[in-house]
Amino acid sequence: MAETKVQILSDLHLESPNGYDIFHVEPNAPYLALLGDIGYVKDDGFFCFLRRQLEVFRVVFLVLGNHEPYYSNWPGAKARVETFRMGLPQPDRLVLLDQTRYDLSPIVTVLGCTLFSHVAFENQDRVSMGLNDFYLIDDWTVQSHREAHRSDVDWLNAEVECISRLESHREVLVFTHYCPLTNEDVTDPQHQSSAISSGFMTDLSTELCWKAPVVKVWAFGHTHFNCDFQYKNGKRVLSNQRGYYSSQAAGFNVSKVIEI
Repeated sequence: MAETKVQILSDLHLESPNGYDIFHVEPNAPYLALLGDIGYVKDDGFFCFLRRQLEVFRVVFLVLGNHEPYYSNWPGAKARVETFRMGLPQPDRLVLLDQTRYDLSPIVTVLGCTLFSHVAFENQDRVSMGLNDFYLIDDWTVQSHREAHRSDVDWLNAEVECISRLESHREVLVFTHYCPLTNEDVTDPQHQSSAISSGFMTDLSTELCWKAPVVKVWAFGHTHFNCDFQYKNGKRVLSNQRGYYSSQAAGFNVSKVIEI
């Protein structure tokens, strides 16, 4: 069973104050999943942190959050991660989950992507003005964000459909940065009626990638609100987010592990 244990962390925000070299992750599983907003890809310290995790975990999964490309752009951020990965002695031990499938075992599969949110048309001006993403990421607009959401959802649906049809014995873990639900179980009560909430989360409950029985676990970040519950279709839904250093999220556990 140790082969199917994964330690889950997100939203460490090591960029401010600079904590890349001091934040410690004690291994509690062979695999580590970093589900976005770990820091800025432009910072050399970001890669020093990754290198330290690769020294103690068998495989590190990395999902890029919205903060990773700040003061850069999405293609540049992904290219910098790939350059770092290819320079490693064992590049395959760092897995960038960018519409990526990874088979942990003959029966367990990881599917991962950023899963950008669908920004509601009626709130797009408030989201555009209210989120730093559209100021601090070059060449990034609400429309770009919305198109990226559709691309990620289409990919997840296609992968889950294929696994359901051809490999129905598999158990699927989905790792994303953005939140796949909008209900009270995943939302801080103070933000439930926020006009910019569609910049953080999207209700995927009618999508195949959510409804399919092969999907057993969905872990996410971004909301700075921690949860761990069983959805009505039996799927385990969880997040383990630290949040900003000055306003850390309740319930964060650096040792949190899922096992399937």
